Amino acid sequence: MIGYASAHGSTAQIGQRIAKVLERDGLTVEVLPLQQAPSPEGYEAVVLGSAIHDQDWLPTAAEYTTRHAEALRDRPVWLFSVGMTSALPRWIRRSAHASQDRRLAHALRDVVCPRGHLLLSGVATPGQFPRWVGTLFRVLGAHFGDYRDWARIEAWAQEIAGELQSTRPLRP
Repeated sequence: MIGYASAHGSTAQIGQRIAKVLERDGLTVEVLPLQQAPSPEGYEAVVLGSAIHDQDWLPTAAEYTTRHAEALRDRPVWLFSVGMTSALPRWIRRSAHASQDRRLAHALRDVVCPRGHLLLSGVATPGQFPRWVGTLFRVLGAHFGDYRDWARIEAWAQEIAGELQSTRPLRP
């Protein structure tokens, strides 16, 4: 199962792309928004992703991981987080990314024990923010745009597929 919490659609599209890679490698995948996702108990493995707002996963994603923590610890789980560090000015981008990655990985590791966590940048458009934020964004040297690194996303999904295929029992 791939479950996601998406504020503006970018995280959902990343989840869909991950699913295509896994399916291309012969895995059966169900992609669902987390507010509609069932318990992970019926799945062999789980990939969960969320947009990042105010330095945290969206409430829907945080609630899902907390509510299903025990079931998630009993199976392979990978997590991805979608923020906007790539939109930030160059002088702060690297440290902001590292700080956000440490913070999220630590918070999520305590709940779900993931096999991996990937911090990505998504899409940042002026319409997603109050007008004053857009002005501040530009003054600081940040740039709106689509920062999804599809090659990195697909490579990560390929790693997941490889791990899952190496642990699957052979069928006669």
